[in-house]
Amino acid sequence: MKISTVSLAMLAAVSATPALAVDWASVPGKEVVLFYPGQSSREWTMTEGEHDGAAKYKGGKNCSDCHIGEEKKKGDRVVAGKTNEPTPIAGKPGWVAATVKTAHDDKNFYVHLDFNEGTQPDSKMDAAFATKVTMMVSDGAAAESVRNGCWSTCHDDNSKMASAGAAERTKYLGKTRAKQTRQGGGDELKPAEELAKMKAAGEYLEFWQAKLNPGAKAVADSFIVFDKRDEVKPNAVTAEGTLANGAGSVTLSRPLSAGAPYKDLVAGKTYTVGFAIHGGHTAKRFHYVSFAHTLVLDSGAADLVAVKK
Repeated sequence: MKISTVSLAMLAAVSATPALAVDWASVPGKEVVLFYPGQSSREWTMTEGEHDGAAKYKGGKNCSDCHIGEEKKKGDRVVAGKTNEPTPIAGKPGWVAATVKTAHDDKNFYVHLDFNEGTQPDSKMDAAFATKVTMMVSDGAAAESVRNGCWSTCHDDNSKMASAGAAERTKYLGKTRAKQTRQGGGDELKPAEELAKMKAAGEYLEFWQAKLNPGAKAVADSFIVFDKRDEVKPNAVTAEGTLANGAGSVTLSRPLSAGAPYKDLVAGKTYTVGFAIHGGHTAKRFHYVSFAHTLVLDSGAADLVAVKK
């Protein structure tokens, strides 16, 4: 989704977003464990006989309901090639723990992650960046994401997944496909007018990313995930970050109201968020991911509460 024209006022607001305007020592944090999932696609999670939680999910349980607390065990099994990983990376840790803090002021939203990715073998997949830190955000319009977070965009035919073959296919929402099978949704989309209605109704996710190298300034990217992952220009997301000896610290921020295609972030609404970390120059599916977490601004029953600063 390319945005070619914006007002000078919006450009000024975006460029002036202060990514490090929060005293993070004064903000409470939550530990979020990200684990290595291998080729554990959305289709796999819903297939009885392959995933022992498939029936519970179909019966109304969300992924987080059953699996929060099991991330380390799951990651260690997958990264070792014991399940859902045909090409394990020797010596790669199975999980990464992050402390996540969220805050906002009158204009901007901030999310801060401190993490230690340990000793990461160099996969040589992404020569440009050693580590990438991502947050995906749903306001609930894409209903699948409320139940399974990032897995709503993770399909068996995404690049490097079990059914992809040689295809280069980014993240996408299954509802954009004409049909969905155990192997994923393929490239046949629903009619253009139906897709337009879905997009107009906000049925997509925001994807914010910080790209890191030791001793270098963080690079921010922003995407929308709908029928594919589309870069948003101009980018309303800023990033600050450091990386040294496996220890990383990242702050992602954007205006509370950044203009379309971004969604307004407002108090009184519950958002679903998920986190990912690519360590060791990895790319595509070779990342660590979290289960879905809830987010609110100011106050409310949620995993993460963005405090007013």
